[in-house]
Amino acid sequence: MKILYGVQGTGNGHLTRARALVPELRRAGFDIDFVFSGRAAEDFFNMQVFGENYRVFQGLTLVCEAGQLKPLKTALNNNFLRFIRDAMSLQLDEYDLIISDFEPVTAWAAKMKKRRSLGISHQCAFDFDIPKAAGHFLSKRIMQCFAPTTQGIGLHWHHFNHAILPPMIEPQGHSPVQQNKILIYMGFEDTQTIIDFVTGFSAFEFIIYAKVQEPQYLNNITVKPFCHEGFHRDLESCNGVISNAGFELASECLQLGKKLLIKPLQQQYEQESNALALQLLNRATVMQQLHKETLAAWLSSPSPEAVDYPNVAEGIALWLKSQLQATQKNPDSEAVLFIPEQLAKQLWQRCQQLPHYP
Repeated sequence: MKILYGVQGTGNGHLTRARALVPELRRAGFDIDFVFSGRAAEDFFNMQVFGENYRVFQGLTLVCEAGQLKPLKTALNNNFLRFIRDAMSLQLDEYDLIISDFEPVTAWAAKMKKRRSLGISHQCAFDFDIPKAAGHFLSKRIMQCFAPTTQGIGLHWHHFNHAILPPMIEPQGHSPVQQNKILIYMGFEDTQTIIDFVTGFSAFEFIIYAKVQEPQYLNNITVKPFCHEGFHRDLESCNGVISNAGFELASECLQLGKKLLIKPLQQQYEQESNALALQLLNRATVMQQLHKETLAAWLSSPSPEAVDYPNVAEGIALWLKSQLQATQKNPDSEAVLFIPEQLAKQLWQRCQQLPHYP
């Protein structure tokens, strides 16, 4: 059974999720080819799990400046003619299934060529009645059209009484926690602005991951270049995380029991909705601007109880194997993958310390 797996490269959350799912798909017997888009090929790093023969397309991406989505620049900086050509030229004949983690080239190629496709992403959860930020009519339409698939499997921190799956998280280590160590990843913010934000809190060690070539040491502040393994070592040993409101890093914080201070990207529908959900679940402090008073109060706050999410990647891989085997035996059902309501129920039943939803 062969899969074409498309992964959105804007930010690092989609890649992190793929790193969790790919080993389980291979253990289940799948042969996988990869397509990445949303950033330049040279900006991808720590890609060993995907092998060497993956393809990178320009795709579609968002333009953010100083922590705010720029809709006009987003529209002007995307080459839609090239995107259409890439989607039309992508060959799909050898694949049993196309999977898209909010990756538009593979999703639209499958749609144009009438091939079955499966979306596995946090964005797919927005098809259900989950906490959502008010307004954002255009953003909602863009999310619906960005990477359309035959079926979607949504991931979220809570089921919200729907057939949504728990987060898909890489296996975590358990390094001793340093109580004064704070990890910062705000990839859409200006690095100097972040440094100014945490300057003055000398009792704490701040580790900032940013787009720099070499580490920078500024008293109790260290700025490090992006590194998958190094980031996760710091994540395991820190006491708290400051970030934008992306889904995957917040999922890892809930799993590890890290306190979380978030600043959602302004005018970004998904991130503002994530911030709302985390507030309702009482799992993060949310700030709309970088206020030192908010930071001071958060630094002295206690850490939450860890959420023990199950191995969702294994569950999806085994479910997908059974469904594709069933459709191979019954070709008339080729276009249908059954909605995994039973899988969702089983996975949530194995989840311990689930946050309370009012």
